[in-house]
Amino acid sequence: MPSPPPAPGPAPSAGPAPFPEPSPEPSPEPAAEAGARRRSGPGALWALGLFRSELVTVFRRWRTLALLGVLAAVPLLIGIAVRIETGDGGPGGGGHGGGGPAFLTQITNNGLFLVFAALAATLPLFLPMAVGVVAGDAIAGEASAGTLRYLLVAPAGRTRLLLAKFTAVLAFCLVATVTVAVSALAVGALLFPLGEVTLISGTTITLGEGLLRALAVAVAVAVSLTGFAALGLCVSTLTNSGIAAMAATVGLLITVQIVNTIPQLDVVHPYLFPHYWLSFADLLRAPVHWEELLRNLGLQTLYAAVCGSVAWARFSNRDITV
Repeated sequence: MPSPPPAPGPAPSAGPAPFPEPSPEPSPEPAAEAGARRRSGPGALWALGLFRSELVTVFRRWRTLALLGVLAAVPLLIGIAVRIETGDGGPGGGGHGGGGPAFLTQITNNGLFLVFAALAATLPLFLPMAVGVVAGDAIAGEASAGTLRYLLVAPAGRTRLLLAKFTAVLAFCLVATVTVAVSALAVGALLFPLGEVTLISGTTITLGEGLLRALAVAVAVAVSLTGFAALGLCVSTLTNSGIAAMAATVGLLITVQIVNTIPQLDVVHPYLFPHYWLSFADLLRAPVHWEELLRNLGLQTLYAAVCGSVAWARFSNRDITV
């Protein structure tokens, strides 16, 4: 009887199994750089999206559009009034100093001066009032509408949200100023002749250089509003009522403007935010007088830093209940 086949044993080994080669570890530097990119990329994109959202919110409101419409109408009213009073190209006055009324005497000779006259007429009250409405409503308006809490739910952070609000208000300052300047230039070109520009100092420049000076004046006026914009944003963080914040901001503007005209208080005048607002007239001299322009820039920077710090301290520790 044949014997049963032997049970299969383990297969013969050809030798010890080789250990798998360890995979190379990633270099720490590229990993750190990739992590930094991951952290900074979405944050930068989120900040850009937040700023764009704030811009859309500000300029989509009917109140903002109405303010810009009123500002655009002021140069039209000035131009029509000057045209009616002077008749068909009545003689204008000579070159005078840098105040608003002095610019009016030059409009009939050159419509470009309507830009300077309109900015000088709107800067003391109309432009800052419009900025005060937008700035005062920036935070308080969101709180009164009940949307501030939902904005803070998103991973924006209070500091980033406050910066986006302030940047949107500054954008409105520039847009409002450019609106006045462009409207004045269009009305001046329609109602009066355009040509060489005689500056306050008596120097005559070409129309092209005059347009560049007008652009510089518009930028200077927009910069002049930054301190007041920061003040309005600061007031907006102190209350949950948008109407109260706007009223308080405009009230502060009127009060400071009155104080700035009282001779007995001239010792405090250089420290008031509207004191150097009309220094933009120094851009219409040859050479340009930079002293008061630089003082205005320094004063607006100081107000923006102080009021912005107060607004940040208040908003960072604020209990958002609505």
